[in-house]
Amino acid sequence: MLGAMQDWTMRITHVIDHAAREAGQREIVTHWADGTLTRTNWSGVRTDALKMAQALQALGIKKGERVASLAMNHSRHLVSWYGVAGMGGVLHTVNPRLFDDQLEYIVNHAEDKVLCYDAAFQPIVDRMKERWTTVEHYVCYDSGEHSPAFEDWIGAQDGNFEWVTGPETDPCMICYTSGTTGNPKGVQYEHRSTLMHALAGLQPAAFNFSASSVMLPVVPMFHAASWGLPYAGAMAGIKFVFSAVNDPSVLHNLMIDEGVTDSAGVPTVWLAHFQYCDKEGIDLPPLKAATIGGSACPRFMIERLMKNGTRVQHAWGMTETSPIGTVGGPTWDWDQLTFEEKVDKTAMQGRPTFGVELRIVSLDDMSTELPRDGETSGALQIRGPWIIKRYFKAEEDAVGNDGWFDTGDVGIIHPDGTLQLTDRTKDVIKSGGEWISSVELENAAVGHEGVLEAACVGMYHPKWDERPVLFVVRNEGSDVTADDIIEHLKPLIAKWWLPDAVEFVDDIPHTATGKISKKDLRDRFADYTLET
Repeated sequence: MLGAMQDWTMRITHVIDHAAREAGQREIVTHWADGTLTRTNWSGVRTDALKMAQALQALGIKKGERVASLAMNHSRHLVSWYGVAGMGGVLHTVNPRLFDDQLEYIVNHAEDKVLCYDAAFQPIVDRMKERWTTVEHYVCYDSGEHSPAFEDWIGAQDGNFEWVTGPETDPCMICYTSGTTGNPKGVQYEHRSTLMHALAGLQPAAFNFSASSVMLPVVPMFHAASWGLPYAGAMAGIKFVFSAVNDPSVLHNLMIDEGVTDSAGVPTVWLAHFQYCDKEGIDLPPLKAATIGGSACPRFMIERLMKNGTRVQHAWGMTETSPIGTVGGPTWDWDQLTFEEKVDKTAMQGRPTFGVELRIVSLDDMSTELPRDGETSGALQIRGPWIIKRYFKAEEDAVGNDGWFDTGDVGIIHPDGTLQLTDRTKDVIKSGGEWISSVELENAAVGHEGVLEAACVGMYHPKWDERPVLFVVRNEGSDVTADDIIEHLKPLIAKWWLPDAVEFVDDIPHTATGKISKKDLRDRFADYTLET
């Protein structure tokens, strides 16, 4: 053969090697649960990862076996991302917000051998130890009171270690879905898929990192691989600022003191930050960019951040997509748009990065492909090199014969490729043969100043099959009425979309990942009836 490229296997260890070699002194800052602050750098993370890989091998952990973490965002958790992969293991990031039965299931299903955890989660460990039948070793990240302390455990090693090699299709991490119906499902990421996903995250239309970026990720490292940020950040050699607590006052001060330029989190995180700043009478931090995902971002939130001079990157993805599917960066005509038009565009979920393909199909037959005309809605499907093919230990593929994965979302694709999510296939309301988006109703409702949170579900109706009912949590001190909300909605949605009832509740149930649980809401109001 004449002419070829070098054989460079796409493994995660290349990422940390690059970060340590090219940006070794770039800081990694951690604010711990006890209020202390520690500083390391990419060179230190690599050294500790080598020691952790040694320590795992000393425990008898073999290539391909799972090592669990039960932890928030901090530098030692980051070390685990590279240390476990570096010895050929698979990191299982456990969501501490799951219910006990779910925690029991996923740890035993993954057959985790080691569990590294934060002292804050000691009650969970004490409660679950007898139920976790596969875990043989426990290590505490930030305390030696109940088990070996992480620093002492890896400190017994000298770091003289060679990364374990193998095919780039070897697994490196496993994340479980939140399991809103049935048991959670494991999604196992490969070295190759993870590295390609991180490269996609570096694109200007995505996180747009450079060496000068300072990222404070509020999205937890236990959820959907923290949106791939720990890998993309290492590739760019950025400064990371982590916080083991998500108190808005702590996050705000860290953003100011550490010169944070970028942050990422779900809408509730930003809402809490708004409330903190309003209460204290202070300005929002001067962030350059804010990535918002996990659930639809309300329009008022986008407007406020944009008026703060912050570029808002509305993103969509899921555990099964590693998770980046689309990110909403500026479009080619951005400079020609009015502010309102920019907000309109940003309120959508953005466009696919290279490597992702999207399509929508008919909700009636789930197979007929629909046009990308900005008007037609359908079931959203996706495929690409970092999209799931089969769940962990499953016997059948999760995709169809043509390779498309059904996301469970309903959306519209515009001619320029922009995705506009309108609902979940299980939540969309079919009234008199026509579809109503529960998500659009919710987003319109939370734009009312008296509404803290809203959830819309379809309730049985004897004539129309289903009609929307809006459940609302009032803002503190608000006396907003049902009529007020209906009047607010009238100019925003089609007349026949208006909810048949608005019910005020003290709270709306959420899943372990913070999303509104329509299933639990329906169960709570199982006896609810609408008048004819």
